Amino acid sequence: MSRRLTAPVKIGITGLPGSGKTQTLLRIIQLLEEEGVTVGGMVTEPIVEKQRRTGFQITNWMTKEHEVFAHEGLKSRVRSGRYGINVAALEGLGTRALSEARESADVIVIDEVGKMEVECEAFTKSVMDTLDAEKSIIMTLHKKSRNPLLQDIRRRDELRLLEVTPVNKNLLAFKIVHLITGRTH
Repeated sequence: MSRRLTAPVKIGITGLPGSGKTQTLLRIIQLLEEEGVTVGGMVTEPIVEKQRRTGFQITNWMTKEHEVFAHEGLKSRVRSGRYGINVAALEGLGTRALSEARESADVIVIDEVGKMEVECEAFTKSVMDTLDAEKSIIMTLHKKSRNPLLQDIRRRDELRLLEVTPVNKNLLAFKIVHLITGRTH
């Protein structure tokens, strides 16, 4: 049985690259799950080989299924910086993770919206459908991106944008959990 949550809140965590957006999101997920909240959606994690980042994988948080979605060694017509992008991973796993979360999670997470998702219409549509769902959503957003999807998301009235900094990242996780559960710890 899921714990009662407050009315759905939509939260965007922004911050500069390396500020700790994904770490903050993972901490929030951990705190929510300790409260018995079901979290679903998509998390992006770096792939590190020999102490350097060579790509990213995406994970369906509910099933823990994951796929390489960007990698230096990936041959693809879609590129982002030095990475080749596996659009099929977003179309398949990414889109499926969001639809499963809309179906059965209490809180939906979408990590790194707008970093490399621009090339995938099915995924973009899935993000918009998810934003329209009557569920709490936490997304991490690239701070400086001019991506139209991100600009669209930032303009939404119901979205609270919170910036993560090296100083506030621990407190921010608790603050966001409180916004979602309505409880102080």
